[in-house]
Amino acid sequence: MTREIYVQGTSPREIAVTEDGQLVEYLLDEPAAAGAEAVYLGRVERLVPGMQAAFVDIGQERNGFLPLQEKSRSVLLPRLQAGDRVLVQVKKEAQGTKGAFLTRDVTLCGEYVLFMPCNRYIGVSARVTEEDDRRALKEQGAALAGGACGLVMRQAALDAPEEAIREELDGLRQTWERIGHAAPTSPAPSLLHRPRTLLDALLDDYLPRGVTCVVTDDPALDVPGVPLRREAPGLMERLGLRAQRDRALQRRVWLESGGNLIIDPCEAMTVIDVNTAKNTGRRDAEQTMLRTDLEAAREIARQTRLRNLGGIILIDMIDLQEEAHREQVLQALREAFAADRVKTVVHGLTSLGLVEMTRKKTRAPLLSDWTQPCMHCGGTGRIPREEKQHG
Repeated sequence: MTREIYVQGTSPREIAVTEDGQLVEYLLDEPAAAGAEAVYLGRVERLVPGMQAAFVDIGQERNGFLPLQEKSRSVLLPRLQAGDRVLVQVKKEAQGTKGAFLTRDVTLCGEYVLFMPCNRYIGVSARVTEEDDRRALKEQGAALAGGACGLVMRQAALDAPEEAIREELDGLRQTWERIGHAAPTSPAPSLLHRPRTLLDALLDDYLPRGVTCVVTDDPALDVPGVPLRREAPGLMERLGLRAQRDRALQRRVWLESGGNLIIDPCEAMTVIDVNTAKNTGRRDAEQTMLRTDLEAAREIARQTRLRNLGGIILIDMIDLQEEAHREQVLQALREAFAADRVKTVVHGLTSLGLVEMTRKKTRAPLLSDWTQPCMHCGGTGRIPREEKQHG
């Protein structure tokens, strides 16, 4: 696979990722926006016992949502009261009417490890699938942590020298110490740690899987270990990447066969409908529908990554009669999502025959970065039809 990363401008910065010439990610990197991974000193505004949660002021337009119980069993955290100062990290950025989703179980990300100073869990990235590799990485992680912290060993740690991993871990520990020193004297709310830039996060995620080159119009950008190609300013427009992005803002996506996808993001989930449309086939209807579903599976994976869809996703594939064909489509969908750097799980078919899947929410979707609600239609995208006059 040929994977290229395109970087335009400096502040704000536009970043695109292509795989075999097709756009799979298009990101807006705004330095002023401290999103997921940012660490804040917040103030508890109120507790909601019925939800086992607190609302925390972190200096954003809406208070963040903080569960009082963490998922990790090895995290021991003090009880909170209204007015308390509390150190929190953003797990999911604020979206729409919802504030940021917060955690007290801070994770600092590196290329080789995820450093978790508040717990003692030792884990291995799910992308490492060989059992011997997982066992070796877990043993290495336990030795590096020494019972003093939690670690998740990333895929890149497989081929990395232990000295490089130790050096990165020492740097993450120092970052945590700086946060701890700053917290007692900082006002609440305040930002104590700005996360990695989007470009750093992309490189950490994609370098272990291969990056063919980085293309940029920023003369100061340097990416060690990756071929760099410099272009004149305005490369996104000139190379047609913005045009591909703009097509991903539309509701309907046409497939090469003549079929199409209808993608409807809702408040609780995203619904995707697959249609044969112009692809009527010639003789065998089942084979025509199977080919359309297989093509749709690949395009759904690309569109989901490009649009940064998250949460629950329901897919209404074209109904197939044979169980083997339905399983073939599910397998094609799982394989198509294998290149996704965001955790995605294809759960299978519901009782109604819909494909049910989930994708971790991190950043705001593409639609939020590049569009805004219509002030005249209340965000529905529609305006009232003209009323008839009655005599």
